[in-house]
Amino acid sequence: MGGEKYMLSTKTFLQTAGTIFSIVGLLHLLRLLTGLQVVFGTWQLPMWLSVIGIILPWYLAYNAWMLAKKIKK
Repeated sequence: MGGEKYMLSTKTFLQTAGTIFSIVGLLHLLRLLTGLQVVFGTWQLPMWLSVIGIILPWYLAYNAWMLAKKIKK
């Protein structure tokens, strides 16, 4: 089949997901450190939500990297 060359390996997928989750967590951390306000229409994103935005993505990133590490190429 011709579609196989476009498929990602599971390890590559997990590494990519881990990297994206790490970046999202870092952006939330920077928001907390700088006090940047985020507004959607008339709704302002509370700062406490960025605490969850740090913990949850970094937890997911850690697990993605650990699973990727267990996969042998």
